[in-house]
Amino acid sequence: MTEKITCKNCTESKDSVFNLLKDEEKKLFDENRQCTSYKKGEIIFKEGDLPVGMICLCEGKVKLFKEGVGGRDQIIRMEKPGDFVGFRALFAGERYNATASAIEDSVICYLEKDILEKVIKSNGNFALRVIQILAKELGFSNERTVSLTQKHIRGRLAESLLVLINTFGFEDDGKTIKVYLSREDIAGLSNMTTSNAIRTLSTFAQEKVISLYGRSITVENLEMLKRISRLG
Repeated sequence: MTEKITCKNCTESKDSVFNLLKDEEKKLFDENRQCTSYKKGEIIFKEGDLPVGMICLCEGKVKLFKEGVGGRDQIIRMEKPGDFVGFRALFAGERYNATASAIEDSVICYLEKDILEKVIKSNGNFALRVIQILAKELGFSNERTVSLTQKHIRGRLAESLLVLINTFGFEDDGKTIKVYLSREDIAGLSNMTTSNAIRTLSTFAQEKVISLYGRSITVENLEMLKRISRLG
């Protein structure tokens, strides 16, 4: 069950695209959004669902995935607070082509499509920023498609760890990746079996590229990790 809550993180964060809104537009958004909390593991939307509005991740972390051959999930994207979730389908007028699930307790804000379109048509700076976000998402997807089909296992796993670093950053120690995924999720992000992910992570640890403690991954040699990814 989801629980209705109040949330202002979407418009108040200093890095938010909503900072480009005029005061009356922010008020319009505040009056017409619905914020909902999701527990870890809960589904936000399923592949094939119709988008009902813009989804902004206010708190927590979310994965977008497709079910592959043999029921193995392929993770397409990881989302952090401030990101829009599944908004390509909204603008394309299509059904979602992936499923979104909370990987930790999360807060989602929904904004009705007609309200969003009204502001996009009246605020050119906001519209341009949304286009830039869509363009970056497309570029990321294109690069990942090439990497996941052409790189070997070590290169794919190293790149996935770099994606996690770029998306979520490090803990206060400056070394531990600030997300704690199951080995199945790491495999799903890297287009490999869980056993291959476990074995390759262990090899990286033996080579002192990373260290492992449960689901915690600490990067001991970032330059080496980048080199492994680059060599593929």
